[in-house]
Amino acid sequence: MGPSGAGKSTLLNVLAGYRCNHAKDSIFINGQPRDMRIFRKMSRYIMQEDFTQPYLTVLESMEFAADLKLGSSVSPNHKHTIIENILQRMLLSKAKNTNTLKLSGGEKKRLSIALELIGNPQILFLDEPTTGLDDLSSLQCISLLKDLASDGQTIICSIHTPNEKMFKMFDHVYILSEGQCIYTGEGQHIVNYLSSIGLKCPKYYSPADFIIEVCSKEYGDYTNKMVKAVENGKCLRWCKDKNKVSLKSRSMQFSYKQSHLYDFSTSGLTQFKVLFKRMMIQNKRDYNFILYSFLTYLLIGLLIGCTFYKLGNNAYYAVYNYGFIFMTITAFSYLPLMPVLLKFPIEIRLLEREYFNRWYGMNAYFFALAVFKLFLAIFLTSVFICITYFLTGQPLELNRILKYFLVCLIVALSAESMGYTISSCFGITNSVFLGPCITCPFILLAGYGFGFKEYQIPFLIRIAMHFSYLRKGLEALVMAVYENRGKLVCPPSEDYCLINEPSELVRYIAMENVQYWISLSSLCGLFVVFKIMSYLLLRWRLSYGPIPLLGLSIVRRLVKAINNTLHR
Repeated sequence: MGPSGAGKSTLLNVLAGYRCNHAKDSIFINGQPRDMRIFRKMSRYIMQEDFTQPYLTVLESMEFAADLKLGSSVSPNHKHTIIENILQRMLLSKAKNTNTLKLSGGEKKRLSIALELIGNPQILFLDEPTTGLDDLSSLQCISLLKDLASDGQTIICSIHTPNEKMFKMFDHVYILSEGQCIYTGEGQHIVNYLSSIGLKCPKYYSPADFIIEVCSKEYGDYTNKMVKAVENGKCLRWCKDKNKVSLKSRSMQFSYKQSHLYDFSTSGLTQFKVLFKRMMIQNKRDYNFILYSFLTYLLIGLLIGCTFYKLGNNAYYAVYNYGFIFMTITAFSYLPLMPVLLKFPIEIRLLEREYFNRWYGMNAYFFALAVFKLFLAIFLTSVFICITYFLTGQPLELNRILKYFLVCLIVALSAESMGYTISSCFGITNSVFLGPCITCPFILLAGYGFGFKEYQIPFLIRIAMHFSYLRKGLEALVMAVYENRGKLVCPPSEDYCLINEPSELVRYIAMENVQYWISLSSLCGLFVVFKIMSYLLLRWRLSYGPIPLLGLSIVRRLVKAINNTLHR
């Protein structure tokens, strides 16, 4: 306990092993230095925010959690029995067929606890489990936690201003003020302890409220005096059973052995199957996202197709057809990118909780997401190409169509991977701002050099063009449409067509030395680079928290130093 800013969440994060890389000193379990790989298996951390998997019912959420945590070693019937018992205990039986998005605040909190109870953890950490709940829901939540503690599980939580009835349920309280402990022991002895140091609790006043006011220095600054008293063990003399107060040492002898706890409960293949199935169900029910994506590709495809209608084989408008190819590349640089920038920063917060609590491994999640997005990209790319390719009158040769489709698909997947790379580092606001800004240079490099000879392009820009995935995609699309192709048709209404041969157009746009398979290979290489970057940054985010941006940090410090100098 403690007032806001006292360090409750920070202490809980350190104890749970959540983002405590900068914490100094040591934590011991049963007298042994803590091994995080073992400790994370035997403990669970329920964070303050109640993130639940959307578009799943309570029962489905529990079933997926059971499949990931219990594995195939437990029969389906036994899993069902475990789930029913936990739901009944958490007072969620009546809501088991309710979508998680429609749950109340108290139900979401109880579901978060129920999901972690499936693995029967020995230690359960909770960061302010009553935040956002009314008095009745808060009392129900703490009562359930009290029952779990009575059954032998160790429950460690932070709490903000509990009422007197709730406060009496805790076996041991640890009061923080300005990051230091000012009391540790049983809650019922707080009043006597404070009286001994000259702080008398008013009659009919809640001890929990009084100690919080003391921490906030409502009655003067007693922090240093109380810290010294705790360090000298003075507060323990008010407790009837000192051994009981000393963190209940008997009940906290955990089974802390180096065994199979190093491994996940399920194999990587099983995790992949369960996660892929969960993604399929969620996206099937999130029909608005699929519908909006389909309509976006459809409408933009119709707009581009009608703008360049029947220009694919027209020699008089050959340059305009190159403009169609460039517009196609531009469309595939943004259409797959924006949904990722909008959705993934939210998803990653739920991913952090499940990954930290050892539901599944990073590899299983990453590959399940990649495969699911591949199927979705194939569908949406097919919609776009079926409209634009045929409306614009491109050559109806199966070989060219397949080459064209393959390039568009890889460009879309590259843009999507870049979106995951950005979203792994930033929140929604910054991601939506930076994503298009970062894409603009790739587009400029893709179209640069139109009408130039190769020697006329500056050397550094020529080098940068090789690192633009949109440039490689543009080159491959041009070759897919024009490589080894017969003469273009000059309309009878025109007296003369400047470009009759496809090779003349290719030479005019300075791509005479380009080959389809080389450009495609380069595009695939850049796609792999983006994919590896998104994987590494996502793993960093899940393991160490937000990505440190050294450049922005330096700029921020420089600006601050200039401001300080000016004020002086």
